[in-house]
Amino acid sequence: MLKLNWKNTIRTNILILQLLGLWPKEDEEYKLNLYSTYAFVSIVVIMAGHNFFQILNIYFVYNDLKALATTIFTMSEEMLVVVKIYFFVQNIGTVKKLLTSLNQDSFQPKNEKQLELVNSTVNFWKIIYGCFLFNVGLTSIVWSSIPFLTESVQKKKFPFPAWYPYDSTVSPWYELTYLYQALGIWYIAMSDVNINTLFFALLTYIVVQCDLLCDNCKNVTNGHFSSTQNIISCIKHHKKIVRFAKSSNEVFEMVILGQFVTSTAVIATTLFMLTLVDPLSNEGLIVVVYSVAIITEIFMYSWFGEQVHFKISVFNVISFTLKSFPFRI
Repeated sequence: MLKLNWKNTIRTNILILQLLGLWPKEDEEYKLNLYSTYAFVSIVVIMAGHNFFQILNIYFVYNDLKALATTIFTMSEEMLVVVKIYFFVQNIGTVKKLLTSLNQDSFQPKNEKQLELVNSTVNFWKIIYGCFLFNVGLTSIVWSSIPFLTESVQKKKFPFPAWYPYDSTVSPWYELTYLYQALGIWYIAMSDVNINTLFFALLTYIVVQCDLLCDNCKNVTNGHFSSTQNIISCIKHHKKIVRFAKSSNEVFEMVILGQFVTSTAVIATTLFMLTLVDPLSNEGLIVVVYSVAIITEIFMYSWFGEQVHFKISVFNVISFTLKSFPFRI
């Protein structure tokens, strides 16, 4: 039997999460150590602080419909990332256990053909990861460059409307605040894309396991074991896949709900924003690029979720065969 290290297939994803303070080393959870301090500073000071000052700005602009829409437009998706990180950090132990559980013999490819099947599906995830990373990275560059694209940098404006308890229009406070906002959006963007794609990776593993189970079912009469033993092995494999899928859903279900609710609100706000600006202007371009990123994000959730739903539904018929066997499994 081949021994595949599933974590190595998403090592870039895990490495970036480590750099962001969202993945303690090896199989550890958060402890009172230097890494946890780094994570606290990154999450609370850079990201949460970035959102906090935008929320305060609502008090000063709530009478201005355009300014209020602009603030909500840029803030709502960022607030969702805060929620994502909260649930991700809270369930980091479960996520790591899920990845470790893939090292069981039941989840391993049995031959070169199955290994090739795994590689082809995982390589597709890597392509999606690269495209998603590029899309979000491009959006972050555009947002970070808004003052330069709209020539508002001369007016001492920032990429994101926010209120600060000091005069942020004078040097060096303007430059430092601009850098703070840029760091904030890049941290939020990279956290968002890597938490999302880690969940997509778990869904990809479920799809792969269903494909491996399908191949094993086709060959129940082959191998060193009897057909009965192979059937039992397939049924046990199926039950483990269902448990893995259920655990993955429990970890990310609130994140998925928040994603669709927030994305729907952001898309609605985006359409409103397009009525306030020229779609062919720099501001219109920024709105369009941001909209594409949001639509792509919810499309990825829908697409991967549908793949898993289809595979699990097809193989649920296996569970009904339990009643037809005289032996216990």
